Amino acid sequence: MWMWWQEIAGLVLPAGCAGCGRAGGALCGRCGVALCGARARRVRPGPPPPGLPPVHAAVAYEDEARAVLLAHKERGELRLAAALGEALAGAVEAACPRRREVEGSWAPSGDGRPLLLVPVPSARRAVAARGHDPARRIALAAAGVLRRGGRRARVLPVLRQRRAVADQAGLDARRRLANLTGALGAAPGCGRLLAEGRVVLVDDLMTTGASLAEAARAVRAAGAPVAGAAVVAAAGRSFPAGAGVRLPPPRRRRQAELNTNAHRC
Repeated sequence: MWMWWQEIAGLVLPAGCAGCGRAGGALCGRCGVALCGARARRVRPGPPPPGLPPVHAAVAYEDEARAVLLAHKERGELRLAAALGEALAGAVEAACPRRREVEGSWAPSGDGRPLLLVPVPSARRAVAARGHDPARRIALAAAGVLRRGGRRARVLPVLRQRRAVADQAGLDARRRLANLTGALGAAPGCGRLLAEGRVVLVDDLMTTGASLAEAARAVRAAGAPVAGAAVVAAAGRSFPAGAGVRLPPPRRRRQAELNTNAHRC
């Protein structure tokens, strides 16, 4: 019922930008550029937990990006899923590029199999409280963006929580890892499905990397390799030194603004 009310209210009442509060829609052009216009980068928490695959993030978890993610996750601003999915799709492309450089020239990357986006599952009580699963919703939006761009991609939500875990808020990296180790498992019989493509773990946010490391362990235990991981945002300290957020070139920035306008309601 709460989700229905949120959607109806968004259509009837004036809505400010989730990133900066300006009037004019769920996401203004400036915040859309900050979220979707930057090039995704390789990120690495310090210290990285054992088993963490290579992770790429679209943006740092700060300012407008933080506000938009919280609005989608905690306040049920579901209209933001399209823009967040576009940002996640960029991170997936960086994790599994179409082409790679070989001896000074570019060659096709991968083996032609589809990308399998495997979301990190939220706790059941969190999904019940929010009324939706944020990571799964964003993953579905990202898969659509990738398909429209010519990539074969689909979402494969095969991970399950095998036991209850404590709230991660307030836990340091060591305690988060201990809290999550052994908490996830793959659905029975999913090994065949995972073998049909290149597995990319996806989530909305990475802080210490404990959730992604545990998800990778569960997928590998099911008999499948993990090609990489992609998130919308990561803690700023995870980015390489000097990798501050910068606006893209004008042409790319304009395209990001046009895409953002298409997401408005």
